[in-house]
Amino acid sequence: MRIAILDPAAGISGDMTLGALLALGVPQDWLEALPGRLGLGGVGVTVRDVVRCGVACKQVEFTIPERPHGRHVGELVRLVEGAPVSDWVKERAVRAFQLVGDAEGRVHGVAPENVHLHEVGAVDAVLDIVGAIEGFEQLGVEAAYAWPVAVGNGWVESAHGRLPVPAPATAILLEGVELATGGPVEGEATTPTGAALVRVLAAGSPPGQWRMMKSGWGAGQRNPKRYPNALRILLAEQAAEAGRVALLATDVDDMSPEYVEPLRQALVAAGALDVQTWPVQMKKGRSGFRVEVVAPEDVAEAVTAALFRHSTTAGVRRWMAERATLARRQVTVRLTPDVTVRVKVLEQPDAEGVRVKPEYDDVLAAARALGRPPLEVARVAQRDAEALVAKSKE
Repeated sequence: MRIAILDPAAGISGDMTLGALLALGVPQDWLEALPGRLGLGGVGVTVRDVVRCGVACKQVEFTIPERPHGRHVGELVRLVEGAPVSDWVKERAVRAFQLVGDAEGRVHGVAPENVHLHEVGAVDAVLDIVGAIEGFEQLGVEAAYAWPVAVGNGWVESAHGRLPVPAPATAILLEGVELATGGPVEGEATTPTGAALVRVLAAGSPPGQWRMMKSGWGAGQRNPKRYPNALRILLAEQAAEAGRVALLATDVDDMSPEYVEPLRQALVAAGALDVQTWPVQMKKGRSGFRVEVVAPEDVAEAVTAALFRHSTTAGVRRWMAERATLARRQVTVRLTPDVTVRVKVLEQPDAEGVRVKPEYDDVLAAARALGRPPLEVARVAQRDAEALVAKSKE
């Protein structure tokens, strides 16, 4: 499972996030085409290679034409709802603007949809929010997490005068988010847009076990001498071979078996590593089935909650166990220029080589795209992955 970890030790903003995503490999031409795709004509996109305290970073800047009347948050939500982006991106982008509208509305005492943003700020927010969320999708990130967020120190200038850091709307947006205290940042470290991105992208602290794949730095506009004014994003894989796991089990006899698959999907979305079911004989001769779930220790509560929510059970048994598994990693094979399949690579003990297994959902998607049987696609993906692994060891 590919994950991303936000490291906002110097804060987070929309442009810093975009820069870090470009540094991780998101294509620059995708970002340059984004304003046109969203119907925001006349916007210029500049990407620079800069250095912050000796660290190479990508810096993103938009040149936005001014419009005298600006836009309301409700208008921005409608713009995003009609944007040519995936449902995954659209859902999170709309939620981000709803959070911004609610926060600004609470500060200024107006309805969220009537919060007014001047043109440059409004367009910049659309590009930052939609671009950042779609950038994670471009990287194939399945879940994102965040370390404590730095908010800065001192005061920030606003249209209404000097305000303490974090500014009122930013403070509301960061409610429930773990913050970093102290630090070298003077002034505003985290912007409202950055705070909204943390809220809609990050699912709390990172998992207990993960493997680093790559990191990228996105620069802010300021260049202080005492610290790198930049956001780091770590691209990683969740380590499924984590040793301690929670085992959850329950028996149900009043739930139709056709709802087992939606239950399984909900449990996996909550963090479960494996879900199994089998028939059981229950009291009074009733037929039922047992659901047994393996979950990382740190998400046991979330998985338990999903089990209660998506089944008819009234009680869940839970115990801890040690789990011995093979080390694993993931490679991606390209079947055509537009069709790829992720393949799991399991390291055999005692240097006996590897086993490869194409990801089932990717195989089905590739089979639909190519008009070929899934079994045939799986064989081709396995063969190509074995060749790729062998070549990497030469």
